[in-house]
Amino acid sequence: MPAKSKNKAPLTYRAAGVDIDAGNALVKAIGPLAAKTRRAGLMGGIGGFGGLFDLKACGFKDPLLVAATDGVGTKLKLAVETGEHDGIGIDLVAMNVNDLVVQGAEPLFFLDYFACGKLDVGVATRVIAGIAEGCLKAEAALIGGETAEMPGLYAPGDYDLAGFAVGAVERGELLPRGDLAAGDVILALPSSGVHANGFSLVRRVVEQAGLGWNDPAPFAPDKKLGEALLIPTRIYVRELLDAIRQTGAVKALAHITGGGVTENVPRVLPDELAADIDLGSFDLPPVFRWLQGQAAIDDAEMLRTFNCGIGMVVIAASADADAVAAGLRNAGENPWRLGRLVPREGQDAVRFSGGLTEVHQAP
Repeated sequence: MPAKSKNKAPLTYRAAGVDIDAGNALVKAIGPLAAKTRRAGLMGGIGGFGGLFDLKACGFKDPLLVAATDGVGTKLKLAVETGEHDGIGIDLVAMNVNDLVVQGAEPLFFLDYFACGKLDVGVATRVIAGIAEGCLKAEAALIGGETAEMPGLYAPGDYDLAGFAVGAVERGELLPRGDLAAGDVILALPSSGVHANGFSLVRRVVEQAGLGWNDPAPFAPDKKLGEALLIPTRIYVRELLDAIRQTGAVKALAHITGGGVTENVPRVLPDELAADIDLGSFDLPPVFRWLQGQAAIDDAEMLRTFNCGIGMVVIAASADADAVAAGLRNAGENPWRLGRLVPREGQDAVRFSGGLTEVHQAP
């Protein structure tokens, strides 16, 4: 057995960069935040080895479970560089629960993973407070999570986030339905901004424009640029579930995330159908007008990178479209007719009429 040196202080985990006490302090700080997200089915609280959830207590009769996992991409870098951490947790929840509801699922619970080099309890608490707020909006229980302190793996001040959500849907109510047909109407719901996709390109545009995060936003002069770009992703769960349940006429939903309109709408379409999208049906929001004009981004690149103001797509039969739109408005949404389904000809699953650049000019 090696002899101990009298001249060396004994090493500790804290000296190596991991502070267990800080982790315990974070768990204590977030306990009340998680408690606010309690819902039917939740058993126990956070702090155990696993979270428990009683599906039967939610009233499902023949449920299917739907699971999703996602992060917030390089939007996280913007939160770190600006020190504005309060909304990024909402983004994290939104990116997951919006992917559940498009299959008709009611979100049940959420878990988060927070990784950093050195734990800053204040920053982590702000992030997880945002996660709890997102869970409240989605009516999902924050059932647990993991905080990992990994010195040497992350630069000082950096952290990473991942989210995991589970929902349930009755077997006969799973979306998309199998009766999608040519002539079905495509409705759109507005986004709140860039949401949490395309930020590698956003950051490059800002860099080329020579702007800082504290400069006035060219597309929203009453806000700082960083503040305007960090507006959280919208959570559509309550509004969509209300419309689904009240009308019984929603055939399919598509969450417009990475890949934009071009890549996401086809994910819910059968091979024989395509989406005919009318770009003249809406005004390109100012943030996207600025991005496109500042960097001379063509329409095709805009439409496969950003949501361009469309956060969610809803498909219904032509005869039911007005009722679905009314149901969405009753739930607080502002839908518009974006296009329709048509027979697919060739390889293109999405066709665009009109354009973005021909209407909107660079500032």
